[in-house]
Amino acid sequence: MSADLSTPATADRKRAGAALSTVEVTAGYNGRPVVHGVSVNVKPGQVVSVVGPNGSGKSTLLKSIVGVVKVLSGSVLLDGVDITNQAPEDTARVGVGYVPQIDDVFGPLSVKENLEMGGYLLPSREVAGRIDRVVTYFPKLATMMTRKAAQLSGGERKMLAMGRVLMLQPSLFVLDEPTANLAPMIATELLHEHVRQLAVDGASVLIVEQRAKAVLEISDHTYVLAGGRLRMEGSPAELATSPDFVASFLGGGPAGQPAGSP
Repeated sequence: MSADLSTPATADRKRAGAALSTVEVTAGYNGRPVVHGVSVNVKPGQVVSVVGPNGSGKSTLLKSIVGVVKVLSGSVLLDGVDITNQAPEDTARVGVGYVPQIDDVFGPLSVKENLEMGGYLLPSREVAGRIDRVVTYFPKLATMMTRKAAQLSGGERKMLAMGRVLMLQPSLFVLDEPTANLAPMIATELLHEHVRQLAVDGASVLIVEQRAKAVLEISDHTYVLAGGRLRMEGSPAELATSPDFVASFLGGGPAGQPAGSP
Protein backbone atom coordinates (compact mmCIF):
# COMPACT_ATOMS: atom_id res chain seq x y z
CA MET A 1 0.00 0.00 0.00
CA SER A 2 1.08 3.61 -0.55
CA ALA A 3 2.49 5.47 2.40
CA ASP A 4 0.42 8.09 4.21
CA LEU A 5 0.99 11.46 2.56
CA SER A 6 1.13 13.19 5.93
CA THR A 7 4.31 11.38 6.96
CA PRO A 8 7.75 13.02 6.69
CA ALA A 9 8.89 10.20 4.41
CA THR A 10 6.48 11.35 1.74
CA ALA A 11 6.74 15.11 2.22
CA ASP A 12 9.38 15.32 -0.53
CA ARG A 13 7.14 13.42 -2.95
CA LYS A 14 4.98 16.45 -3.64
CA ARG A 15 5.84 17.94 -7.01
CA ALA A 16 4.52 20.65 -9.28
CA GLY A 17 2.70 19.08 -12.18
CA ALA A 18 2.92 20.49 -15.69
CA ALA A 19 -0.04 21.12 -17.97
CA LEU A 20 0.12 19.22 -21.25
CA SER A 21 -1.75 20.18 -24.42
CA THR A 22 -1.58 18.58 -27.83
CA VAL A 23 -3.10 20.91 -30.40
CA GLU A 24 -4.47 19.21 -33.52
CA VAL A 25 -1.55 16.78 -33.59
CA THR A 26 -1.08 14.68 -36.70
CA ALA A 27 1.73 12.17 -36.36
CA GLY A 28 3.02 9.00 -37.95
CA TYR A 29 5.84 7.10 -39.56
CA ASN A 30 7.81 7.88 -42.73
CA GLY A 31 5.56 10.85 -43.42
CA ARG A 32 2.40 8.76 -43.25
CA PRO A 33 -0.07 9.88 -40.57
CA VAL A 34 -1.44 7.42 -38.05
CA VAL A 35 -2.94 10.02 -35.71
CA HIS A 36 -5.02 12.76 -37.29
CA GLY A 37 -5.62 16.15 -35.65
CA VAL A 38 -5.85 14.94 -32.05
CA SER A 39 -6.08 17.45 -29.19
CA VAL A 40 -5.81 16.33 -25.57
CA ASN A 41 -5.27 18.24 -22.34
CA VAL A 42 -3.87 17.15 -18.98
CA LYS A 43 -3.82 19.41 -15.92
CA PRO A 44 -1.57 19.05 -12.86
CA GLY A 45 -2.93 16.51 -10.41
CA GLN A 46 -5.02 14.75 -13.07
CA VAL A 47 -5.00 11.25 -14.49
CA VAL A 48 -6.15 11.48 -18.10
CA SER A 49 -6.62 8.23 -19.98
CA VAL A 50 -6.71 7.36 -23.67
CA VAL A 51 -8.64 4.25 -24.68
CA GLY A 52 -9.61 2.73 -27.98
CA PRO A 53 -9.39 -0.41 -30.10
CA ASN A 54 -6.07 -1.98 -31.01
CA GLY A 55 -4.48 -0.05 -33.86
CA SER A 56 -6.33 3.17 -33.11
CA GLY A 57 -3.17 5.25 -32.73
CA LYS A 58 -3.00 5.45 -28.93
CA SER A 59 0.67 4.53 -28.60
CA THR A 60 1.59 6.66 -31.61
CA LEU A 61 0.02 9.66 -29.89
CA LEU A 62 2.11 9.11 -26.77
CA LYS A 63 5.28 8.59 -28.78
CA SER A 64 4.66 11.84 -30.66
CA ILE A 65 4.40 13.70 -27.35
CA VAL A 66 7.75 12.41 -26.06
CA GLY A 67 9.62 12.82 -29.35
CA VAL A 68 9.88 9.18 -30.46
CA VAL A 69 7.50 9.64 -33.41
CA LYS A 70 7.51 12.73 -35.62
CA VAL A 71 4.68 15.25 -35.33
CA LEU A 72 3.71 16.07 -38.92
CA SER A 73 1.45 18.98 -38.01
CA GLY A 74 0.04 20.56 -34.87
CA SER A 75 1.94 21.17 -31.65
CA VAL A 76 2.76 19.75 -28.23
CA LEU A 77 2.82 22.27 -25.37
CA LEU A 78 4.11 21.76 -21.83
CA ASP A 79 3.00 24.60 -19.56
CA GLY A 80 2.51 26.61 -22.74
CA VAL A 81 6.04 26.00 -24.02
CA ASP A 82 6.29 24.34 -27.43
CA ILE A 83 8.17 21.02 -27.16
CA THR A 84 7.02 19.65 -30.52
CA ASN A 85 9.50 17.16 -32.00
CA GLN A 86 12.07 17.64 -29.28
CA ALA A 87 14.41 14.67 -28.90
CA PRO A 88 13.36 12.22 -26.13
CA GLU A 89 16.33 13.19 -23.96
CA ASP A 90 15.29 16.83 -24.22
CA THR A 91 11.68 16.08 -23.25
CA ALA A 92 13.07 14.21 -20.23
CA ARG A 93 15.10 17.28 -19.28
CA VAL A 94 11.99 19.49 -19.24
CA GLY A 95 10.10 17.09 -16.95
CA VAL A 96 8.41 14.48 -19.13
CA GLY A 97 8.73 10.90 -17.89
CA TYR A 98 7.87 8.20 -20.43
CA VAL A 99 7.25 4.52 -19.63
CA PRO A 100 6.88 2.51 -22.87
CA GLN A 101 4.84 -0.66 -23.12
CA ILE A 102 7.87 -2.80 -23.97
CA ASP A 103 11.63 -2.47 -23.50
CA ASP A 104 10.93 -0.52 -20.32
CA VAL A 105 13.83 -1.91 -18.23
CA PHE A 106 17.36 -3.14 -18.87
CA GLY A 107 17.11 -6.90 -18.29
CA PRO A 108 20.81 -7.69 -17.76
CA LEU A 109 21.18 -4.92 -15.16
CA SER A 110 20.22 -5.12 -11.49
CA VAL A 111 17.32 -3.20 -10.02
CA LYS A 112 19.74 -0.70 -8.48
CA GLU A 113 21.61 -0.29 -11.77
CA ASN A 114 18.34 0.33 -13.60
CA LEU A 115 17.45 3.06 -11.14
CA GLU A 116 20.89 4.58 -11.49
CA MET A 117 20.43 4.58 -15.26
CA GLY A 118 17.15 6.43 -14.72
CA GLY A 119 19.09 9.16 -12.95
CA TYR A 120 21.53 9.68 -15.81
CA LEU A 121 20.81 13.43 -15.94
CA LEU A 122 21.40 13.91 -12.22
CA PRO A 123 24.62 14.95 -10.47
CA SER A 124 26.14 11.75 -9.08
CA ARG A 125 25.80 12.99 -5.50
CA GLU A 126 22.00 13.06 -5.84
CA VAL A 127 21.45 9.56 -7.22
CA ALA A 128 21.37 7.66 -3.90
CA GLY A 129 18.87 10.09 -2.40
CA ARG A 130 16.59 9.77 -5.42
CA ILE A 131 16.70 5.97 -5.14
CA ASP A 132 15.57 6.32 -1.52
CA ARG A 133 12.62 8.44 -2.68
CA VAL A 134 11.67 5.92 -5.34
CA VAL A 135 11.53 3.24 -2.68
CA THR A 136 8.90 5.27 -0.77
CA TYR A 137 6.65 4.66 -3.77
CA PHE A 138 7.68 1.08 -4.40
CA PRO A 139 8.89 -0.40 -1.08
CA LYS A 140 9.16 -3.85 -2.64
CA LEU A 141 12.09 -2.67 -4.76
CA ALA A 142 14.19 -2.20 -1.62
CA THR A 143 14.30 -5.98 -1.12
CA MET A 144 15.55 -6.77 -4.63
CA MET A 145 18.21 -4.17 -5.42
CA THR A 146 20.76 -6.79 -6.48
CA ARG A 147 18.36 -8.89 -8.59
CA LYS A 148 18.57 -8.71 -12.35
CA ALA A 149 15.60 -6.99 -13.95
CA ALA A 150 15.15 -10.00 -16.23
CA GLN A 151 14.42 -12.12 -13.15
CA LEU A 152 11.49 -9.96 -11.98
CA SER A 153 7.83 -10.77 -12.40
CA GLY A 154 5.73 -8.68 -14.78
CA GLY A 155 4.37 -6.52 -11.97
CA GLU A 156 7.81 -6.04 -10.45
CA ARG A 157 9.27 -5.07 -13.83
CA LYS A 158 6.59 -2.43 -14.29
CA MET A 159 7.23 -1.02 -10.82
CA LEU A 160 10.91 -0.82 -11.71
CA ALA A 161 10.12 0.87 -15.02
CA MET A 162 8.03 3.50 -13.27
CA GLY A 163 10.65 3.85 -10.56
CA ARG A 164 13.35 4.43 -13.16
CA VAL A 165 11.32 7.31 -14.59
CA LEU A 166 10.66 8.64 -11.08
CA MET A 167 14.38 9.15 -10.60
CA LEU A 168 14.13 12.45 -12.49
CA GLN A 169 10.98 13.50 -10.61
CA PRO A 170 9.05 14.40 -13.78
CA SER A 171 6.12 16.78 -13.70
CA LEU A 172 4.32 14.78 -16.43
CA PHE A 173 4.14 10.99 -16.64
CA VAL A 174 3.32 9.41 -20.01
CA LEU A 175 2.44 5.73 -19.49
CA ASP A 176 1.83 3.31 -22.37
CA GLU A 177 -0.31 0.34 -21.27
CA PRO A 178 1.39 -0.21 -17.91
CA THR A 179 -0.86 -3.19 -17.07
CA ALA A 180 -0.21 -5.12 -20.30
CA ASN A 181 0.22 -8.86 -19.58
CA LEU A 182 -0.38 -8.41 -15.84
CA ALA A 183 -2.86 -10.48 -13.84
CA PRO A 184 -6.08 -8.54 -13.10
CA MET A 185 -5.35 -8.18 -9.37
CA ILE A 186 -1.83 -6.90 -9.97
CA ALA A 187 -3.08 -4.56 -12.70
CA THR A 188 -5.68 -3.08 -10.35
CA GLU A 189 -3.07 -2.57 -7.63
CA LEU A 190 -0.70 -0.85 -10.05
CA LEU A 191 -3.40 1.54 -11.28
CA HIS A 192 -4.96 2.39 -7.92
CA GLU A 193 -1.94 2.37 -5.62
CA HIS A 194 0.76 3.70 -7.91
CA VAL A 195 -0.55 5.45 -11.03
CA ARG A 196 -3.27 7.33 -9.17
CA GLN A 197 -0.81 8.20 -6.40
CA LEU A 198 1.41 10.05 -8.88
CA ALA A 199 -1.46 12.49 -9.51
CA VAL A 200 -2.34 12.72 -5.82
CA ASP A 201 1.24 13.82 -5.24
CA GLY A 202 0.83 16.63 -7.77
CA ALA A 203 2.10 15.25 -11.07
CA SER A 204 0.17 15.12 -14.34
CA VAL A 205 -0.49 11.65 -15.77
CA LEU A 206 -1.41 10.68 -19.33
CA ILE A 207 -2.04 6.95 -19.66
CA VAL A 208 -2.95 4.66 -22.54
CA GLU A 209 -4.70 1.57 -21.26
CA GLN A 210 -6.60 -1.38 -22.76
CA ARG A 211 -8.41 -2.15 -19.51
CA ALA A 212 -10.97 0.57 -20.03
CA LYS A 213 -13.14 -0.20 -17.02
CA ALA A 214 -10.17 -0.36 -14.67
CA VAL A 215 -8.53 2.84 -15.91
CA LEU A 216 -11.79 4.79 -15.80
CA GLU A 217 -11.90 4.11 -12.06
CA ILE A 218 -8.77 6.25 -11.56
CA SER A 219 -9.27 8.79 -14.38
CA ASP A 220 -10.41 12.39 -14.20
CA HIS A 221 -10.99 12.59 -17.95
CA THR A 222 -10.88 10.09 -20.82
CA TYR A 223 -10.34 10.38 -24.57
CA VAL A 224 -11.49 7.71 -27.00
CA LEU A 225 -9.51 7.15 -30.20
CA ALA A 226 -10.55 5.05 -33.19
CA GLY A 227 -8.99 5.04 -36.62
CA GLY A 228 -6.42 7.57 -35.43
CA ARG A 229 -9.07 10.18 -34.67
CA LEU A 230 -10.69 11.46 -31.50
CA ARG A 231 -14.21 10.01 -31.38
CA MET A 232 -15.44 11.12 -27.95
CA GLU A 233 -14.22 12.44 -24.63
CA GLY A 234 -15.54 13.17 -21.18
CA SER A 235 -15.37 12.30 -17.52
CA PRO A 236 -15.87 8.63 -16.63
CA ALA A 237 -19.37 9.47 -15.41
CA GLU A 238 -20.22 11.17 -18.71
CA LEU A 239 -18.87 8.32 -20.82
CA ALA A 240 -20.80 5.80 -18.72
CA THR A 241 -24.01 7.38 -20.04
CA SER A 242 -22.97 6.82 -23.68
CA PRO A 243 -24.51 3.60 -25.08
CA ASP A 244 -21.80 3.41 -27.76
CA PHE A 245 -19.01 3.67 -25.21
CA VAL A 246 -20.58 1.19 -22.82
CA ALA A 247 -21.21 -1.35 -25.58
CA SER A 248 -17.72 -1.03 -27.02
CA PHE A 249 -15.58 -0.71 -23.90
CA LEU A 250 -17.43 -1.74 -20.76
CA GLY A 251 -19.33 -4.77 -21.96
CA GLY A 252 -16.58 -6.65 -23.75
CA GLY A 253 -13.78 -8.89 -22.57
CA PRO A 254 -12.46 -9.59 -19.08
CA ALA A 255 -11.37 -6.78 -16.77
CA GLY A 256 -13.29 -4.26 -18.86
CA GLN A 257 -11.24 -4.79 -22.00
CA PRO A 258 -12.84 -3.96 -25.34
CA ALA A 259 -14.50 -6.84 -27.11
CA GLY A 260 -11.91 -8.71 -29.14
CA SER A 261 -8.93 -7.56 -27.06
CA PRO A 262 -6.44 -10.21 -26.00
